[in-house]
Amino acid sequence: MRPLPCRTLLICLLCLTPLPAAVQAGTPPPLAPAGERATAVVVLKGERRLVLRRGAAEIAAYDIALGFAPEGHKRREGDGRTPEGRYVIDWRNADSAYHLSLHISYPSAADKAAAAAAGEDPGGMIMIHGLPNGLGWIGGAHSARDWTAGCIAVTSEEIEEIWRLVPDGTPIEIRP
Repeated sequence: MRPLPCRTLLICLLCLTPLPAAVQAGTPPPLAPAGERATAVVVLKGERRLVLRRGAAEIAAYDIALGFAPEGHKRREGDGRTPEGRYVIDWRNADSAYHLSLHISYPSAADKAAAAAAGEDPGGMIMIHGLPNGLGWIGGAHSARDWTAGCIAVTSEEIEEIWRLVPDGTPIEIRP
Protein backbone atom coordinates (compact mmCIF):
# COMPACT_ATOMS: atom_id res chain seq x y z
CA MET A 1 0.00 0.00 0.00
CA ARG A 2 1.33 3.43 -0.97
CA PRO A 3 1.56 6.10 1.75
CA LEU A 4 -0.83 9.03 1.42
CA PRO A 5 0.63 12.29 0.13
CA CYS A 6 1.02 14.88 2.90
CA ARG A 7 -1.82 17.03 1.53
CA THR A 8 -4.20 14.06 1.49
CA LEU A 9 -3.19 13.10 5.01
CA LEU A 10 -3.75 16.63 6.31
CA ILE A 11 -7.15 16.85 4.61
CA CYS A 12 -8.09 13.46 6.11
CA LEU A 13 -7.04 14.67 9.56
CA LEU A 14 -9.09 17.83 9.08
CA CYS A 15 -12.15 15.83 8.05
CA LEU A 16 -11.90 13.25 10.83
CA THR A 17 -11.21 15.58 13.72
CA PRO A 18 -14.38 17.00 15.27
CA LEU A 19 -14.30 20.77 15.58
CA PRO A 20 -16.00 22.50 18.50
CA ALA A 21 -19.25 24.32 17.78
CA ALA A 22 -17.73 27.50 19.18
CA VAL A 23 -14.16 28.51 19.75
CA GLN A 24 -13.06 27.92 23.31
CA ALA A 25 -9.77 29.76 22.84
CA GLY A 26 -10.60 32.57 25.24
CA THR A 27 -9.91 36.21 24.64
CA PRO A 28 -7.83 37.03 21.58
CA PRO A 29 -4.61 38.94 22.19
CA PRO A 30 -4.85 42.75 22.27
CA LEU A 31 -3.39 44.88 19.49
CA ALA A 32 0.23 45.87 19.99
CA PRO A 33 0.98 49.53 20.75
CA ALA A 34 0.74 51.69 17.62
CA GLY A 35 4.52 52.06 17.26
CA GLU A 36 4.98 48.27 17.16
CA ARG A 37 2.29 47.47 14.57
CA ALA A 38 2.84 46.49 10.97
CA THR A 39 2.02 49.06 8.30
CA ALA A 40 1.86 46.51 5.47
CA VAL A 41 1.55 42.78 4.81
CA VAL A 42 3.28 41.21 1.80
CA VAL A 43 2.55 37.64 0.72
CA LEU A 44 5.07 35.99 -1.61
CA LYS A 45 3.11 33.05 -2.96
CA GLY A 46 6.03 31.51 -4.85
CA GLU A 47 8.17 31.54 -1.72
CA ARG A 48 5.29 30.49 0.58
CA ARG A 49 6.14 33.44 2.82
CA LEU A 50 4.12 36.14 4.60
CA VAL A 51 6.09 39.24 5.61
CA LEU A 52 5.03 41.99 7.99
CA ARG A 53 6.55 45.41 7.36
CA ARG A 54 6.73 48.63 9.31
CA GLY A 55 7.67 51.20 6.73
CA ALA A 56 10.53 49.69 4.72
CA ALA A 57 11.65 47.38 7.56
CA GLU A 58 10.69 43.73 7.76
CA ILE A 59 9.49 43.08 11.31
CA ALA A 60 8.39 39.44 11.00
CA ALA A 61 8.10 36.65 8.43
CA TYR A 62 6.25 33.34 8.42
CA ASP A 63 6.09 30.16 6.36
CA ILE A 64 2.59 29.72 4.93
CA ALA A 65 0.28 27.29 3.19
CA LEU A 66 -1.96 28.55 0.40
CA GLY A 67 -4.99 27.34 -1.52
CA PHE A 68 -4.71 23.78 -2.82
CA ALA A 69 -4.25 25.08 -6.42
CA PRO A 70 -2.15 28.19 -5.76
CA GLU A 71 -0.86 29.04 -9.24
CA GLY A 72 -2.39 32.22 -10.66
CA HIS A 73 -4.97 34.69 -9.42
CA LYS A 74 -8.25 33.54 -7.89
CA ARG A 75 -10.98 33.71 -10.55
CA ARG A 76 -13.96 31.92 -9.07
CA GLU A 77 -15.41 30.20 -6.04
CA GLY A 78 -13.94 26.74 -5.53
CA ASP A 79 -10.87 27.09 -7.76
CA GLY A 80 -8.51 26.57 -4.79
CA ARG A 81 -6.44 29.62 -5.68
CA THR A 82 -5.21 32.34 -3.36
CA PRO A 83 -5.85 35.78 -4.90
CA GLU A 84 -3.10 38.07 -6.13
CA GLY A 85 -3.13 41.85 -5.97
CA ARG A 86 -3.60 44.68 -3.52
CA TYR A 87 -6.23 44.38 -0.82
CA VAL A 88 -6.80 45.46 2.80
CA ILE A 89 -7.24 43.59 6.07
CA ASP A 90 -10.78 44.76 6.70
CA TRP A 91 -12.06 42.77 9.70
CA ARG A 92 -11.11 40.01 12.10
CA ASN A 93 -12.85 36.94 13.49
CA ALA A 94 -12.04 35.75 17.01
CA ASP A 95 -14.68 32.99 16.69
CA SER A 96 -13.19 31.38 13.60
CA ALA A 97 -13.10 27.60 13.06
CA TYR A 98 -9.40 28.25 12.40
CA HIS A 99 -7.60 29.68 15.42
CA LEU A 100 -8.25 33.39 14.79
CA SER A 101 -8.58 34.89 11.31
CA LEU A 102 -8.05 38.20 9.53
CA HIS A 103 -10.24 38.89 6.50
CA ILE A 104 -8.70 40.04 3.22
CA SER A 105 -10.91 42.40 1.19
CA TYR A 106 -11.09 40.04 -1.82
CA PRO A 107 -13.02 40.29 -4.13
CA SER A 108 -12.30 43.81 -5.32
CA ALA A 109 -14.61 45.57 -7.77
CA ALA A 110 -12.31 44.42 -10.60
CA ASP A 111 -12.42 40.81 -9.33
CA LYS A 112 -16.23 40.94 -9.23
CA ALA A 113 -16.43 42.42 -12.73
CA ALA A 114 -14.08 39.78 -14.18
CA ALA A 115 -16.06 36.98 -12.57
CA ALA A 116 -19.39 38.44 -13.72
CA ALA A 117 -18.06 38.71 -17.30
CA ALA A 118 -17.19 35.00 -17.13
CA GLY A 119 -20.57 34.15 -15.61
CA GLU A 120 -18.96 32.96 -12.38
CA ASP A 121 -19.03 33.74 -8.66
CA PRO A 122 -15.68 35.26 -7.58
CA GLY A 123 -15.83 33.60 -4.17
CA GLY A 124 -14.82 35.36 -1.00
CA MET A 125 -14.04 34.82 2.67
CA ILE A 126 -10.31 34.80 1.99
CA MET A 127 -8.51 34.96 5.33
CA ILE A 128 -5.14 34.80 6.98
CA HIS A 129 -5.78 32.18 9.65
CA GLY A 130 -4.25 29.73 12.07
CA LEU A 131 -4.77 25.98 12.13
CA PRO A 132 -8.19 24.41 12.60
CA ASN A 133 -9.31 24.52 16.23
CA GLY A 134 -8.09 21.41 18.00
CA LEU A 135 -5.30 20.80 15.47
CA GLY A 136 -2.73 23.29 16.69
CA TRP A 137 -0.40 20.37 17.41
CA ILE A 138 0.28 20.12 13.65
CA GLY A 139 2.38 23.27 14.01
CA GLY A 140 4.78 24.18 11.23
CA ALA A 141 4.21 20.85 9.44
CA HIS A 142 1.04 22.39 7.98
CA SER A 143 3.15 24.36 5.50
CA ALA A 144 4.59 21.22 3.86
CA ARG A 145 1.69 21.30 1.39
CA ASP A 146 -0.89 23.84 0.24
CA TRP A 147 -4.20 22.77 1.79
CA THR A 148 -6.60 25.71 2.22
CA ALA A 149 -9.52 26.60 -0.06
CA GLY A 150 -7.71 29.84 -1.01
CA CYS A 151 -6.73 31.31 2.35
CA ILE A 152 -3.28 31.93 3.79
CA ALA A 153 -2.53 29.64 6.74
CA VAL A 154 0.04 29.99 9.51
CA THR A 155 0.41 28.19 12.83
CA SER A 156 -1.92 29.04 15.69
CA GLU A 157 0.90 30.73 17.59
CA GLU A 158 1.83 32.79 14.53
CA ILE A 159 -1.73 34.01 13.92
CA GLU A 160 -1.79 35.29 17.51
CA GLU A 161 1.32 37.36 16.77
CA ILE A 162 -0.09 38.54 13.42
CA TRP A 163 -3.41 39.38 15.13
CA ARG A 164 -1.53 41.65 17.55
CA LEU A 165 0.62 43.34 14.91
CA VAL A 166 -1.87 43.83 12.04
CA PRO A 167 -4.76 46.22 12.70
CA ASP A 168 -7.83 46.48 10.48
CA GLY A 169 -7.12 48.79 7.55
CA THR A 170 -3.60 47.41 6.97
CA PRO A 171 -2.82 47.04 3.25
CA ILE A 172 -1.89 43.58 2.00
CA GLU A 173 -0.17 42.84 -1.30
CA ILE A 174 -0.30 39.25 -2.51
CA ARG A 175 2.38 38.62 -5.12
CA PRO A 176 2.76 35.56 -7.40
